[in-house]
Amino acid sequence: MKKMQDKREKEKAIVEDMVTLYCRKVHKTPKKDRLCPECAEMLQYAKERSDRCPFMETKSFCVNCKVHCYKPEMREKIKKVMRYAGPRMIFYHPFTAIHHVISVQKEKRNMK
Repeated sequence: MKKMQDKREKEKAIVEDMVTLYCRKVHKTPKKDRLCPECAEMLQYAKERSDRCPFMETKSFCVNCKVHCYKPEMREKIKKVMRYAGPRMIFYHPFTAIHHVISVQKEKRNMK
């Protein structure tokens, strides 16, 4: 049970790092610990989805999930954030970025 909660918290932390990076660079939000209202809403939504995920035991990140629980509008927004922030994470959070890429690729191999 603790392991699953740790996974949830890790996933939420990565999403928060990515949304923060996106907001700071794209929306020009001046402070690292602040988000614009749009990004704050998106982050809150993403965290709620993660908290309610019934597949947390068997998946590492939402990208590998067969069931997408995001509303279509929010899914498009989070995809945009991921496309922007994902490649840039290596410069701002290198260990997190490397671990994330390895975990996603390992899970994709295991799913085949």
